[in-house]
Amino acid sequence: MLARVSSTPAYKRLPRAVREQQMLDAAVKVFSRRGFHAASMDEIADDAGISKPMVYAYLGTKEELFVACLHREGTRMTEAIAGAAAPDLPADVRLWRGLRAFFGFVGAHRDGWAVLYRQARGSQPFAGELATMRARLVEVVAGMLGHALRAEGREVGETELEVVAYALVGASESLADWLADHPEADPEKTATRMMNAAWLGAGRLLHGATWHPPQV
Repeated sequence: MLARVSSTPAYKRLPRAVREQQMLDAAVKVFSRRGFHAASMDEIADDAGISKPMVYAYLGTKEELFVACLHREGTRMTEAIAGAAAPDLPADVRLWRGLRAFFGFVGAHRDGWAVLYRQARGSQPFAGELATMRARLVEVVAGMLGHALRAEGREVGETELEVVAYALVGASESLADWLADHPEADPEKTATRMMNAAWLGAGRLLHGATWHPPQV
């Protein structure tokens, strides 16, 4: 008598944490390619090599899965920047190392960047998530600059630090979009270009120099 063959695919047992990362990896790839609305849970499950019910069981609805992707990629990026430089370095060196870590993240995780700053920005339900992550990034950059300047014996007002941090983060995001579209570009050279474009002005501002409009 022939044994009955099951048509149900067998999935290798993995620890829950490993399986979740596998699902998130697949979801980031699909969301970056399709966008939130066009992405399907079937395609994500297929890319992860698991069943669709398992995706729902582990990470919830498609919206919850997208938010989980945002949180993971945002945390990876912020931690890379925050951990890039020792606290006793000069302000420009700390910023340079932070930028190098940032553009290094974008170069190594282009799908993650696309989900964070392209797909999330274009999907209204996730605007608040993106704003929270951007505010956290601004806080990290302002903290890095303020700590380094205080170590040099200089105090800069919180508003000035916040303004400079917002300007640097905004400019860096725009350049990161360029880097994401140019896989041949070197992330470290891109960080150097950002320093040349931004720090020559930001450095003088943080040292107390200001520009005034002409009297007409």
